[in-house]
Amino acid sequence: MSEHSETHMPIAIVGAGFAGIGLTIKLREAGITDVTILERADELGGTWRDNTYPGVACDVASCLYSYSFAPNPDWSHAYSEGPEILDYLRSVAERCDVDRHIRYGTEVLRARWNDAAGHWELETTAGPLTADVVIPATGPFGDPQMPDIPGLDRFEGTMFHSLRWDHDHDLRGRRVAVLGTGASAVQFVPEIQPLVERMLVFQRTPPWIVPRFDRPTSRFERRLYRRFPSLQRVLRGLTYALVESLGFVIFVDRRIAPLFHALGRWQLWRQVRDPVLRRRLTPGYTIGCKRAMLSDAYLPSLTRSNVEVITDSIAEIREHAVVTADGTEHAVDTIILGTGFDVPSRATERWSGRDGKSVAEIYDERPQSYKGVAMSGFPNLFMFFGPFGAAGNQSALYILESQMSYIVDAIRTMRSQGARTVEVRAQAQEEFVSEVEERSVDTVWLRGGCRSYYQTPDGRNAGLYPGWSFEYRRRTRRFDPEAYEVTAA
Repeated sequence: MSEHSETHMPIAIVGAGFAGIGLTIKLREAGITDVTILERADELGGTWRDNTYPGVACDVASCLYSYSFAPNPDWSHAYSEGPEILDYLRSVAERCDVDRHIRYGTEVLRARWNDAAGHWELETTAGPLTADVVIPATGPFGDPQMPDIPGLDRFEGTMFHSLRWDHDHDLRGRRVAVLGTGASAVQFVPEIQPLVERMLVFQRTPPWIVPRFDRPTSRFERRLYRRFPSLQRVLRGLTYALVESLGFVIFVDRRIAPLFHALGRWQLWRQVRDPVLRRRLTPGYTIGCKRAMLSDAYLPSLTRSNVEVITDSIAEIREHAVVTADGTEHAVDTIILGTGFDVPSRATERWSGRDGKSVAEIYDERPQSYKGVAMSGFPNLFMFFGPFGAAGNQSALYILESQMSYIVDAIRTMRSQGARTVEVRAQAQEEFVSEVEERSVDTVWLRGGCRSYYQTPDGRNAGLYPGWSFEYRRRTRRFDPEAYEVTAA
């Protein structure tokens, strides 16, 4: 590979979140140190840096939502809040000296493959750069999804998305409309409900809410984990198995779903006593068809006297009101958009392969990749959470670590063989995509009775792996050069 310089990088990782930091650590463990992370912000952290809304937290237990190679015995709760996760990520990066690999304030605006030169050309906010190998590690939840509602730009009050929380706007005494009931809203609604004068929660589809069973960890428990790290590994394994069990509903047999539904209905019954409100909050689809939520606080907050759940669709936004399809004008002075994220991220529009097509354009034609980490037509590009490289029944970090292993082995193989380029063969990719599409047909994502970002507009699997995460890990444990076209240097 080419020599490192100020403008040329042998390996460029885009994004200093969990994926970028973890991959850098694993590359260094493999003796590969000529790595540069290009980070658009002035500090690391990814989604845990960017999401600062009240109550931001992870819905995967802390013991599992952390690197397996960097356990933290000092989590304050079973489920950690955003600031604590960000502190953990900073501490791991500092301990492993990752910061020296990061170029802050460098956003990749455009990336094009130069076939003649055999490298990537990057247009960035810090000037033009080139790289032999690039790894987008920006994550799927980096861009807010703005709802397509007539009159949205006419609103004269304060409006912001949960990803761009306006901390200068005092919510005390406000009449607030919350649009959307996804994962972010489920977390921030209980936090702001006691502050506001009136809250209107506009719900299109009720989410499945199951108990979170969060609890603070005791000093004794933390001492035990520090003294006997194997105990935390056992807890991690048990938690992994519990989360993985949702796969029985998703892709094994939907008839198992009532066992999981019972837990959600029990939560709803014990926390919402009003039968009318309870009916509004009861999902009419199979759990797992949309993302299930873990919360012990969301449902009780909706029963408070200053909260109203509105299920009529929104017709338009006016200067000082939200108008529903029945013509009712709901006066508000603040609108908070809990409408989720653009998936896939708009960042995929910036990456253009050999024929000039972007990752986003190819995805729009048909979600496709090879094992979620490579794409035909994009030499020397590896990715995280590519199509069919994400899980609906496991911690994102488990999948990330699987992909890290594959990418590290791919780069190690390239160097040991003196390869100039590697590109997955179109046939290998097609065989993989055909397999996962066939396996997706009877999954709850497509047959569960709902619409979600798990599906494409034409009803395909949008990119989740339709199988057990341990099976996916086995398939990505080693780079398989026979599936690639390899060009010598």
